[in-house]
Amino acid sequence: MSERSVSRRKQQKRWYKVLAPEQFDRAELGQTPADEPEKVYDRTIETTLGELTNDASKNNTKLTFKVNDVGSDAAYTEFVKHELTRDYLRSLVRRGASKIDANITAITKDGYRVEIQPLALTTKRADHSQEHAIRKQMITMVEETIEDHTYEQIVDSIVDGRISSAIYAEAKTIYPLRRVEIQKFTLEAHPDEVEAEEEASVSVDEDDVAEEVAADEDEETEE
Repeated sequence: MSERSVSRRKQQKRWYKVLAPEQFDRAELGQTPADEPEKVYDRTIETTLGELTNDASKNNTKLTFKVNDVGSDAAYTEFVKHELTRDYLRSLVRRGASKIDANITAITKDGYRVEIQPLALTTKRADHSQEHAIRKQMITMVEETIEDHTYEQIVDSIVDGRISSAIYAEAKTIYPLRRVEIQKFTLEAHPDEVEAEEEASVSVDEDDVAEEVAADEDEETEE
């Protein structure tokens, strides 16, 4: 390919302004180049909550967005991940105290499958039964919250710290806590993907039942 052809292809690329979802006030996340709009889909962009809110104290929270729609000069995104930085997580851990975490996957009220990893930090070392009780409390509260709220509501409550505060208020009655954080939140599947997986699972189960029935009939025939 000639240098002129390469240069022409570069000139044909357009820059698309990448925008956050409406719940983040369509804030500009950056720009991305592409020679075709279709190539912008599924691109991800990472920022911090501090950059998004102009609050440097929140730079310890990373947010990831994924392009799911493209206009003439803008790319629109959905929120897909919330994660605390490793440095911040390390700074939370204290010697002589307990670090209690959990990994919960559940379906939101509007059909999204999400994964949430809450983290509780005690003031002093808790015993095994206390750690178990705190973990059980976190799992119960997170599962109920996910199942009773929409995806957008869950995102809002994680970003503004409401889920962490609610867990702290309940779990501190089991053993004194220093802090509760949501160390990671991930969108795993959209409603249509969840539905397709469930249908495939039902289909497999039906096939297994049919095979078992056929096997039983064969055994009866042999007898």
